[in-house]
Amino acid sequence: MKRQICLITGATSGIGKATALALAKRNYELIIIGRIKEKAIKVCEEIKKRTGNENVNYYVCDLSLLQDVRDTANRIKTDYDRLDIMVNNAGAKFLRHQLTKEGIEFTLATNHLGHFVLTLSLIELLKRSQSARIINVSSGAHSAGDGVIENVLASYGYDGRNQYSNSKLANVLFTYALADKLKDRGIVANAVNPGGVATNFSRNNGLWHWTKHRISYIMKRELLTPEQGAETIVFLASSKDANGITGKYFGEMNEKRSSDISYDKDLQNRMWEFSAKLGGIDLDVL
Repeated sequence: MKRQICLITGATSGIGKATALALAKRNYELIIIGRIKEKAIKVCEEIKKRTGNENVNYYVCDLSLLQDVRDTANRIKTDYDRLDIMVNNAGAKFLRHQLTKEGIEFTLATNHLGHFVLTLSLIELLKRSQSARIINVSSGAHSAGDGVIENVLASYGYDGRNQYSNSKLANVLFTYALADKLKDRGIVANAVNPGGVATNFSRNNGLWHWTKHRISYIMKRELLTPEQGAETIVFLASSKDANGITGKYFGEMNEKRSSDISYDKDLQNRMWEFSAKLGGIDLDVL
């Protein structure tokens, strides 16, 4: 049996790193995607040392920059002949309005569009797997999302919290649309809410906001370790019990119901068309 090849974005810290460690212990071959080369090298060496698994490679990629995503996908396609598991985990929250140098709002680019382009750019490698699995890491915050996230060019009226919720809703909409489009291809796609996890997430918005975010979970006694947050992701990536499950939303190791709006087929299609146009992806790529 061939060793399973798993790609994980945002794998240099937090939930992504915990997922990588858990799968390396299960003898999976890992492709780690990180934004900072030094951190990626350090994490790869740590994983090898802690697990004894030498099959750990990395690529440096800024998921907020679509050209960087395309270039990275091309390098991966040169180096690998298939991909069995894809964990789209990287994410960020930007309370202040910012645009990437490509002119796309940072939350949209980082949390959704980069993963949309990366996944569809690597779809041929996933098709070559006997049973590929795609796992999109969303959040319970998606429930506050109210529609298709747009390329917000003006800072006036920008609401960072709402933008984050809509980006996490986009993760779920993307999952459901992708699962439907791939249902006859032997590829499954599911979304995960990892829960409130003790990481450095949102620290880019300042120490005060990050501390407030953590305290809100602590007060509700909901703050999890990265390892606990990764459990459902690892289950969907590796368990035989997850065979054939697709187009679902998971949390706490169980299937959950996502927000009502996430099941809107018209909204899923609008999200797909909007993302494909902005990301330069052929609508008929699948």
